[in-house]
Amino acid sequence: MIYQSFAQLYDDLFDPAMYDQWLDFVASRVAPTDGPLLDLACGSGRLGVQLAERGYDVSGLDLSEEMLALAAKHAENAQVTFPLFAGDMLDLSAIDRYQTITCFADSFCYLPDLATVTAAFKQVHDHLNVGGQFLFDVITPHQTDDVYPGYMYNYVDNDRAFLWTSYGIEDEPHAVDHDLTFFIHDTEDQNYHKVTELHHERTYPLADYRQALQEAGLTLKRVSADFGAAEVAPDTTRWFFEVTREA
Repeated sequence: MIYQSFAQLYDDLFDPAMYDQWLDFVASRVAPTDGPLLDLACGSGRLGVQLAERGYDVSGLDLSEEMLALAAKHAENAQVTFPLFAGDMLDLSAIDRYQTITCFADSFCYLPDLATVTAAFKQVHDHLNVGGQFLFDVITPHQTDDVYPGYMYNYVDNDRAFLWTSYGIEDEPHAVDHDLTFFIHDTEDQNYHKVTELHHERTYPLADYRQALQEAGLTLKRVSADFGAAEVAPDTTRWFFEVTREA
């Protein structure tokens, strides 16, 4: 399957240092003894496995069966318990409540509009214990408007080539398309096969996220930059949110 191939390629090429930074961000705010943790949009499970290795009671949920298959493989290789659920962040009715919910890699930016983001926040509220924490990140308008347009990244090794080009969207504020193309060497026919994906992301001003969280019944405690190590600045490319459910 094409997407299955993409899932594996994405997992292979993603910068592992970011998982370490997300792990540190969570670990400095949540203890393994605090209670069950859900990694929402867990992808290939790299972060969830690292949390399990640290002693966290962590589960993962993702929409992609292919990503969940990779997550199960990583958990098996690491010999950790990491329950996985196939599901949509817009309908979490099939799962329990958690003391902590995380959602990283700007997963909320893949939702189509702010109303849908707000709906996802409401689902988090309904499945977060009172007093629990919600930790997530999103890219900023500076990233979509100033950094990404015209961005290009190329990677080549003996078996594959990866081309990444990003484009701004003129008629959609703070939106960007990522054109991802892989050329994969087939050892059987000695040809290169093309795999393509178009990823669309959209973000919003900080005030809009504040309003969406408030509408969802959640309380924003802090927004930061650099995985919580710096204060927000005009050139911040990713915001990190620390949120609680107080009632």
